[in-house]
Amino acid sequence: MLELRPNCECCDRDLPPASEEARICSFECTFCAGCARDVLSGLCPNCGGNLVRRPIRPAHMLSRSPASTKRVLKAEGCATLAA
Repeated sequence: MLELRPNCECCDRDLPPASEEARICSFECTFCAGCARDVLSGLCPNCGGNLVRRPIRPAHMLSRSPASTKRVLKAEGCATLAA
């Protein structure tokens, strides 16, 4: 089951479970659409995999299978990784 991480690893933008702006790779590294497109060119800086739109878990399922609250943030940012 997807963790539904709460933020972009690059810019720390909030990405709630219903966000249509969340992008993930196959390892669930999570980025906002802007960073995925403009900074990372659609590729995960951690594994090199492609970034795709994260599915939205229906609200009624969040009580039984809640989204993660653990924030992941790259201290060095992503701009230097994409350069």
